[in-house]
Amino acid sequence: MIGAIVSAVVIGAIVGALARLLVPGRQNMSIGLTLIVGIVAALIGTLIAQAFGWADTRGIDWIEHILQLVLAVIGVLLVTRMGMGRGGRGGRTTT
Repeated sequence: MIGAIVSAVVIGAIVGALARLLVPGRQNMSIGLTLIVGIVAALIGTLIAQAFGWADTRGIDWIEHILQLVLAVIGVLLVTRMGMGRGGRGGRTTT
């Protein structure tokens, strides 16, 4: 149980960071929000991969990890477009 939580956090952090690197432009997201998006994407990606039987391969589960990364990119896009990042309404400041 503890191992699953630790691996979800580690994979979530990696997937979230990679997603932010792949999304063009500047994202006004905190590190914590990036971690949450990555963890959620990793968990949902694992569930989908297990449902289709893609998670039980020998070696590295590349399809599962690619699915997690795609979901994280979608999550980063949704969070930044909805304005739930740092700056409030879309991260824009008016001065």
